[in-house]
Amino acid sequence: MEGNLGGGVNNQLEMETPNNITIKGILGLLMENTEIRDMKKVISLGMGDPTVYSCFHSPDVAHDAVLETLASHKFNGYSPTVGLPQTRKAIADYLSRDLPDKLCADDVYVTAGCTQAIEIALSILARPGANILLPRPGFPIYALCAAFRHIEVRYFDLVPDKGWEVDLNAVEALADRNTIAIVVINPGNPCGSVYSYQHLQEIAETAKKLRTIVIADEVYGHLAFGAKPFVPMGVFGDIAPVLTLGSLSKRWLVPGWRLGWLVTNDPNGTFKTPKFVERIKKYCDICGGPATFIQAAVPRIIQQTEDVFFRKTVNLLKWTADICCEKIKDIPCISCPYKPEGSMAVMVKLNLSLLRDISDDIDFCFKLSKEESVILLPGLAVGLKNWIRITFAADPSSLEEALGRLKSFCQRHSYQKYGHC
Repeated sequence: MEGNLGGGVNNQLEMETPNNITIKGILGLLMENTEIRDMKKVISLGMGDPTVYSCFHSPDVAHDAVLETLASHKFNGYSPTVGLPQTRKAIADYLSRDLPDKLCADDVYVTAGCTQAIEIALSILARPGANILLPRPGFPIYALCAAFRHIEVRYFDLVPDKGWEVDLNAVEALADRNTIAIVVINPGNPCGSVYSYQHLQEIAETAKKLRTIVIADEVYGHLAFGAKPFVPMGVFGDIAPVLTLGSLSKRWLVPGWRLGWLVTNDPNGTFKTPKFVERIKKYCDICGGPATFIQAAVPRIIQQTEDVFFRKTVNLLKWTADICCEKIKDIPCISCPYKPEGSMAVMVKLNLSLLRDISDDIDFCFKLSKEESVILLPGLAVGLKNWIRITFAADPSSLEEALGRLKSFCQRHSYQKYGHC
């Protein structure tokens, strides 16, 4: 009996474990597949972690603030599971700068990075029969979290020829009374898109019509370098309730610090009911949050980081995005339908008809990693087969070297070499 019970448990676990592709999982396999040839160093343009490159570094005030809180010996204990009061207030004040209605500390829940904010959001919204509308392409952690919570995923397409805008007709066709949220990622990962004020308002009005909420993933907030400025979705919280997710990781270049937030942008009080607030608090009791001394450093980090630091980061991203797009123009088998205007990545489309021995985007990336020691993310990992995501948050010399190797790889595998086209 004991053996049967053990086997039954194992079988149950196998059946219940989602088989979703994760970015870290596939990049790990690609890294294992690399071979060092001709003294080539491995260059990864697959992960959105700019700290790998020395040109992207966090502000000194962030380091000083953490050292100060650690040296004070005042923040070695547990924090409230919803976050330190001063941290919640600092985040509320920071986000309120761009909103028509001022947030208060109680609107903010401090999380272990934006990933935990995603997990909390989906967990507190989950109910039997629920579905969630996710963008395609998009960040795969949403689908993974949904699978663990038995939430049905329904994908709406982003339209590349329209700056990767949301196909709102598709959203309306997919939604029903069991739709718990529409997820909007702006600035866009993996697309590099930045949505206009008008488009974000249309999304909010669509959510209102469908009687659902918007989960606004703004982990790349303010990293916009094109014609359109970053507009937070919370601006439209009076039209439809908005759960805003964000973190220090990208704008302050400290992804390993795991300091994020979940914020209720809701002037009409939908999220203010005692039942909803208690549900969030209890879930925070389960999962905890980031280290107390990191939380304690947040007020100083937010208040004292100078604008020149942010401008330098945005200008560098614009420079590397320009390099990326210019180099791509010289590679016949890939094309970029939309020049990125924000975040740290761009989607490019593969033209497999020009490649003689490449079956799909997965095959392309694995052969590229093995032959050229360059890591790119297959589009399948973010929902688009036969596309590639390239992260341009790299130092210019490494970026140019990697794209040069990519061009050589494509030439080597091209039919053109054999006179077939």
